[in-house]
Amino acid sequence: MTNVLVLCTGNSARSVLGECLINDLGGGTWKAYSAGSKPTGKVNPLSLEVLKEKGHSTDGFRSKSWDEFALPDAPRMDLIITVCDNAAGEVCPIWPGHPSKLHMGFPDPAAAEGTHEERLAAFRAVYAMIEAKIRRLIELGPERASEV
Repeated sequence: MTNVLVLCTGNSARSVLGECLINDLGGGTWKAYSAGSKPTGKVNPLSLEVLKEKGHSTDGFRSKSWDEFALPDAPRMDLIITVCDNAAGEVCPIWPGHPSKLHMGFPDPAAAEGTHEERLAAFRAVYAMIEAKIRRLIELGPERASEV
């Protein structure tokens, strides 16, 4: 089992989408979690809307701090993925086991403005970008993650 922690600043959009996609596409050999350096405290409703639209379950998602995953009883991570440029540049906690790190930068759909449909379109576009990268990661395997 490859344990992955997907990080972003707010843990409300990109990191949640990444967590869901890794868990659903990983064929039972990948287990993903998500967290944020400064969590918003709630998952963006448009993230959940896109996940439902794409046929994913939205049960159990919550916005949480990356500090939870630095605790002694936390799952041991094999790979840390940052999905926003802010989180990539922040000083991360020391992760037990010194997991590999991978940065995949995506635009922040939560920053989109306009009508509900225009904002939803931004979430759909970012979902598609994340899905393509996650499919490639799973295809290559954790030992070749740097090639994604």
